[in-house]
Amino acid sequence: MLAIIIPYYKLIFFEETLQSLASQTDQRFKVYISDDASPESPKLLLDKYQDKFDLEYHRFENNFGGKSLVKHWDRSIALTKNEDWLMILGDDDFFEDNIVKSFYEHLDHFNEKSTVVRCASKILEQETGKLSKLYTNPVWEKATDSFFRKYQWLGRSSLSEYIFTRKSYETFKFKDYPLAWYSDDMAWLDFSNNKPIYSINDSIVYFRMSASNISGREDNLQEKEQSEYLFYERLVKKHLSKCDLNQKKIFLLEFGIIAKNTKQLDFKTCFLIISKLLKNGLFYSCAKFIRRVYRAKLNLK
Repeated sequence: MLAIIIPYYKLIFFEETLQSLASQTDQRFKVYISDDASPESPKLLLDKYQDKFDLEYHRFENNFGGKSLVKHWDRSIALTKNEDWLMILGDDDFFEDNIVKSFYEHLDHFNEKSTVVRCASKILEQETGKLSKLYTNPVWEKATDSFFRKYQWLGRSSLSEYIFTRKSYETFKFKDYPLAWYSDDMAWLDFSNNKPIYSINDSIVYFRMSASNISGREDNLQEKEQSEYLFYERLVKKHLSKCDLNQKKIFLLEFGIIAKNTKQLDFKTCFLIISKLLKNGLFYSCAKFIRRVYRAKLNLK
């Protein structure tokens, strides 16, 4: 059984989210809506859809999302029962009507072979109403290769288009980065647990980009930069061995740049980067990094 979890806070686009669930041609799922003490009650809207699909609503009286989105995700997942597969859907994103149908049609292909599944996606630019191109993915792909494609702007990724096993979530949990920025990227590296990600390219999740969501805002850059630092620190420590040589070089040098930009390029971080570069025989890149550090210490350009 599939659990679809919606950490609810904003009402403005929520009906489109609910309508996409009501329109699913396969209704073998249960929806858990967890209200993060929103000032906008969804109850009238939920009454409208109460009989359209299997729905459970819970309101929390204390807001967590303002301080930690990940903690709200965790308590939202805790509302679920014994479903084997979990999906977190943003309260402003929505599905094509065959998302659940495609999941079950593909289940025999990936069950026990993968713990992370993703759907194809499009971005809806709310201000213009324009839809992006269709983003599809390799059917089977290492999680490190998947993130590297995103890093190179050759692909995209957001929380709503992923489905993952309860067991993988319980084993690794989401990392609590500021604004949950990069928390989902790290989850797929962790949750995949050395198994490839499986992609379903015949159904689409629509990710809404607007000024009201974290991705579209620009007043939170400092928190995003700190999350980026924490993400790359864990990537280098826990997942670098799964990368090819070129990815290792790029990620290590990128981590150095992020550490410098966030004023966290201390001796410990420098030693970590240098030791990893040398261990992988990346001597030129190591010299390049040391030169960067030296120039930064002298405040040269």
